[in-house]
Amino acid sequence: MRFLEQDLISLDAEAKDAEEAIRLAGRLLVNGGTADNRYVEAMVAAYREKGPYFVLAPHIALPHAKAEDGVNEASVSFVRLRRPVPFGHAHNDPVELVFALGSSSSADHIALLRKLTTLLNDPANVQAMKEAATAGDIEALLAKS
Repeated sequence: MRFLEQDLISLDAEAKDAEEAIRLAGRLLVNGGTADNRYVEAMVAAYREKGPYFVLAPHIALPHAKAEDGVNEASVSFVRLRRPVPFGHAHNDPVELVFALGSSSSADHIALLRKLTTLLNDPANVQAMKEAATAGDIEALLAKS
């Protein structure tokens, strides 16, 4: 299981819209070897079909798709957008923090969600993620939380 490791983090990325933001986070999973390209496209397709259901909190999106869509290893990537983009959510737009979740089983899915929820339920952690200068700063935050 890989959770927000340095090669799965991109800070101040540029995205013109929600789909590009999802693809940026998904490509980190692909580049890290934890998912296939078809998983990235499955996340975009889920967004097109179901809308911004994964925009779970103000400025935070958690795109994901089914394990059988190309997940090789349970993992979470993180993209912080330089300029937040609208995802079409009535209350939580615009999105600045995008966490792509790739789980290979429902147990992994629950474990990753629990870890991420614990992290993001603390407003100080969310603020630290918005202000981090480097991926190492994110790793340090995870080490102490």
